[in-house]
Amino acid sequence: MSAGQEQAVGGGGRVVSADGTEIAFEQSGSGPVVILVASALADRSDTAKLAALLSERFTVINYDRRGRGASGDTDTYSVGREIDDIAALIAHSGGSVSLCGSSSGAVLALRAAAAGLRVDRLALYEPPFVVATTDDGPPRDLARQVTTLLEEGRDSDAVKYFMTEVQGMPGIAVLVMKLMPKVWAGLTRLARTLPYDIAVMGDTQQGKPLDAAEWASVHAPTRVLTGGRSPVAFQRAARALTDLLPRADHRTLPGLNHSAVVMAPKKVAPHIAEALQG
Repeated sequence: MSAGQEQAVGGGGRVVSADGTEIAFEQSGSGPVVILVASALADRSDTAKLAALLSERFTVINYDRRGRGASGDTDTYSVGREIDDIAALIAHSGGSVSLCGSSSGAVLALRAAAAGLRVDRLALYEPPFVVATTDDGPPRDLARQVTTLLEEGRDSDAVKYFMTEVQGMPGIAVLVMKLMPKVWAGLTRLARTLPYDIAVMGDTQQGKPLDAAEWASVHAPTRVLTGGRSPVAFQRAARALTDLLPRADHRTLPGLNHSAVVMAPKKVAPHIAEALQG
């Protein structure tokens, strides 16, 4: 199959990206097309409930990012390859879509728009930029630490390190998750993609202002959503991003936190739908 070509796979389908990697997806609903872009340590199963809710108003493409779920991968990774994956999904969809991403998936969606893909609208839930020196960011040697653990075959430890040092999860919470074998096994299977999300974030988590030039080509109407229970760093990052983009606004959703897209999709979906319908 050539890049962008698709074929049926059970109840879903797949497209072939520019480098020949097959990207698996599920499509549901009808109406304007929205592609869901998952966060770190997540695949399309994590956004399945959100996809079902949005499919009442949209044609939803819920896909596995490369290296996850039923999608393929290559030995060499680049953020550009992930953008090509989205481009192939856009081509399958008819050439123009909206993108909805959460956490690092929100930043990947933003990078796809910045790369010039035909994106009608963006809905971004808590892109995890760190824009102030007073805000806690990940360790400066995050990429090296995670890569070392993976090279040593310590995938479980890499997941634990990412959860505690990047996501700020208490160690006791991680311990509880490890006591749920199916949950922890699923997360460990995704450990090899952690460097992908680290690459997507680039140098945007170092406590310095966002580089306006990096996002200057994003012209799609953009809604940045944050949870009212999330750390103030997310609010600060959202305001910084909306100040940079020419057609962006920010809404805070009371009572929600960083995991809301997965854990509280019924509360998030109406706000995403509103953003994408204009």
